[in-house]
Amino acid sequence: MLACSLKLSPTDSRANIISEPKIERHKAAIVRQDLSKPVRIALEAQLFQANTTFFDYGCGHGRDVQLIAKQGYPSSGWDPHYQPQAPKTAADIVNLGYILNVIEDTAERRRTLLQAWDLTQQVLIVAAQVMIPDTNQDWVAYGDGIVTSRKTFQKYYEQDELKHYIDQVLGVDAIPVAPGIFFVFRDAVQAQAFRASRFRSRATAPRIRLSVRRFEDYQAQLQPLMAFFTQRGRLPTPLELEADSLEPLLKTFGSIKRAFRLVLQATDPQEWEAIADKRRNDLLVFIALSHFHRRPKLSQLPAEVQQDIRSLFGSYQQACTAADLMLMALGRLETIQQCCAQSPIGHSHHQALWVHHSALDQLDPLLRLYEGCASRTLGRPSEATVIQLSTRTPRITYLHYPNFDRDPHPPLKMAMQIDLQNLQVRYQDYDLDPRPPLLHAKDRLVAPDYPQFQKFARLTRQEEQWGLLDDPTEIRDRRQWEQCLADHCATFRGHRLVRRPDADPIKLKFLKAQVRWRQTGSPNHSPPHHSQ
Repeated sequence: MLACSLKLSPTDSRANIISEPKIERHKAAIVRQDLSKPVRIALEAQLFQANTTFFDYGCGHGRDVQLIAKQGYPSSGWDPHYQPQAPKTAADIVNLGYILNVIEDTAERRRTLLQAWDLTQQVLIVAAQVMIPDTNQDWVAYGDGIVTSRKTFQKYYEQDELKHYIDQVLGVDAIPVAPGIFFVFRDAVQAQAFRASRFRSRATAPRIRLSVRRFEDYQAQLQPLMAFFTQRGRLPTPLELEADSLEPLLKTFGSIKRAFRLVLQATDPQEWEAIADKRRNDLLVFIALSHFHRRPKLSQLPAEVQQDIRSLFGSYQQACTAADLMLMALGRLETIQQCCAQSPIGHSHHQALWVHHSALDQLDPLLRLYEGCASRTLGRPSEATVIQLSTRTPRITYLHYPNFDRDPHPPLKMAMQIDLQNLQVRYQDYDLDPRPPLLHAKDRLVAPDYPQFQKFARLTRQEEQWGLLDDPTEIRDRRQWEQCLADHCATFRGHRLVRRPDADPIKLKFLKAQVRWRQTGSPNHSPPHHSQ
């Protein structure tokens, strides 16, 4: 299938120019059962805290308002067609979801964005269409957008264009969180805290390896200290611990450092140092990516991030220097090739490193920065299951495999490719393709701590023993894979291969002999051959 560009010119040859069409905006409102994507992403990003208020500006049928209220957050909404009498209420979080792209009047579009911002006390969510789903639709060019066959107006932005528009109208630095979805923070420090949190990798506290009597006696008191170090990669200052945690520590040990010495006696000190390295790398990626917009001064960062930098780097200048050196290394493709080749996480295939999104934070920091150069502009697509980091050209591709956990070989539904040299985006949809590419050997894409890793790995070993993965070029798409399964008299029961009940007994005997030969791996015996 051909990839389609995200940009449609109003002078496209398929468009018929008309003047003053009747626009019926309310028809653009979608009846949904679930949360809209922008609001769902805000929930997943933990923007909603206790007592957070929510207002949906242009709420349509009001489903987001209903579902957010059900989760215990005070919620309300207004819509010019469906709820015109409802008051426009200031709130901590205001959602302007897919409203700008249906307003054909440019002056009104600007007023709408400003009015939503005026109501925002903490975070404004702005979402607009940025992708063309079907270029064969009967569309009519009008103004800076199109009129659809349903007589609704749609303006399809490019990602950079939408960000520039928000920034220019509101005088802010909008943060992309997904294609066409931005968070705009009232407080610049809160914005930097959010940016930094997006590059915080997972870590768990080291396990207790030695029975130390005194540690066991005071383990409950030491737990907040261990949790803080796991979260930040350093010891807290006295002001960073809650009083009910700090006072018992000081009373028992005299200082935070003395308390942590006892923790080191019961655990492996190298594991704590590994956590500090992980947090150091998190900060390097965050600071390096801040080079592409206006890098904040140290005083503009959250207090805890300032303390992280001082503790882990000594000074902000040293941290910035190290981050800039990473950026310089990223400019050499051979360095990326070497990092991908040596990566213990992911699978090298077709001149790219393939990695599941859950394992991104466990990659080498240079590869995390490589992917971050794409997601900083577009936001990582929330549907992305697997990420390809190209080793041939500076390019990141986001792949969507629905049912990754449940389907032994999920088909590819969507691919979004970003050229980092010019930030050109190409989008390819496989949803209706009768022969979509399939994903094999899922265990190679995830980290060993992934919940389904063992199940995936057992299936891959079984498929290798049965000879199903011998020739990757013959099992790329669904039709090829189905033929391979038929040739091997194989089918699936969950994530386990079983023989087909209608298999030919003679062929089955031969296939089982091949499996035994593979399992023994004897170099002195040739594999069995099937006589016709």
